[in-house]
Amino acid sequence: MWADAKPRLIRAALRRALDRPTGGWYVIAASREVRAGRAFGRVVAGRELVAWRDGAGALNVGPGACPHLGAALCDAPVHDGRLVCRWHGLALGADGRPGWRPFPAYDDGVLAWVRLDEPGTNPGATPVLGPRPPADRGVPAVATVIGRCEPEDVIANRLDPWHGAWFHPYSFTALRVLSAPPPDCPPPEDRFLVEVTFTVGRRLGVPVHAEFTCPDARTVTMRIVDGEGAGSVVETHATPLRPGPDGLPRTAVIEAVVAHSDRPGFVHARRVAAALRPLMGAAARRLWRDDIAYAERRYELRVRP
Repeated sequence: MWADAKPRLIRAALRRALDRPTGGWYVIAASREVRAGRAFGRVVAGRELVAWRDGAGALNVGPGACPHLGAALCDAPVHDGRLVCRWHGLALGADGRPGWRPFPAYDDGVLAWVRLDEPGTNPGATPVLGPRPPADRGVPAVATVIGRCEPEDVIANRLDPWHGAWFHPYSFTALRVLSAPPPDCPPPEDRFLVEVTFTVGRRLGVPVHAEFTCPDARTVTMRIVDGEGAGSVVETHATPLRPGPDGLPRTAVIEAVVAHSDRPGFVHARRVAAALRPLMGAAARRLWRDDIAYAERRYELRVRP
């Protein structure tokens, strides 16, 4: 199998992915992490940000420092839909004020996004989203893992489906890449198609066909196209943060799993979604404990003199 994982194919797929436009949009966190009545802070692409919800529940994202004297707003209380600075009580809302303006934000029901307009970037009205099950027929869960690497190292990991069965034998068996895009692949055919059996317990597996595609430069979507759970997706989003104390870059892998099934009994799974989400998130984090080591090693080799 190692001979099938041709470096030139992976490099070409990565190059095409990195050329895809993002519209300036970055995933901040799971939608559920930005709760009513409290602020949520995260550094994205080196910018300190704060996210909160107004009185109607709409998502807002602004600079993470108070424009008065620079207090951190990540722990600011939210009153009547406005952030209230803990140092001097300055209230900040979606309308902003001189020297402090919120950024475009988007809530797709699973993930919270922010748009950071940068030179050379053509701003998009909304994020580029891949296929998902209907909102009323899926069970979403989101997991976050942070690694010492850059977004392209995370994307490169996902564009190497051959490693799945070898690196994650506890989750995948009998993985076979049915087709891989050639280096000069046209956009409509730019996907990996795999046949894989997801391990469920020690003696039970669920065989499916799944495709890997890149909606934008920082996202890889795996969608089950045939078999149990067809329509289910796993979105892997790579969000750059800022360098850590060691000077190395940090990237947040924010992975959204949206489970779906046409079976009539799946409606019961939606009823117990609150109990399922922690289990789904734990499974995603287990995979990424291995895969983040892969991405970090790739970064190390890539920047080594």
